[in-house]
Amino acid sequence: MESKVLTKEEIQTLTELKEKYNKLVIVLGETEAQVMDLELRKEQIKSNLITLKQDEVKIGKELEEKYGNGTISLESGKFSPTE
Repeated sequence: MESKVLTKEEIQTLTELKEKYNKLVIVLGETEAQVMDLELRKEQIKSNLITLKQDEVKIGKELEEKYGNGTISLESGKFSPTE
């Protein structure tokens, strides 16, 4: 079978397609790295929220033991007992 030579335009088109493909692969890899970073940050934030909620429950119990049931105004710092 005889070899045939592609035209300059065909070679240029194929070269451009290959370059576009390679660029997209790089962008995809960068995007995946960003997604992984965001997922890690999300897990860290969720962990911080869990810790914050635990601290909130702990201080709530401590204040309830000290003052009883009621509400606290953070603006004035006053405790109002529940009747």
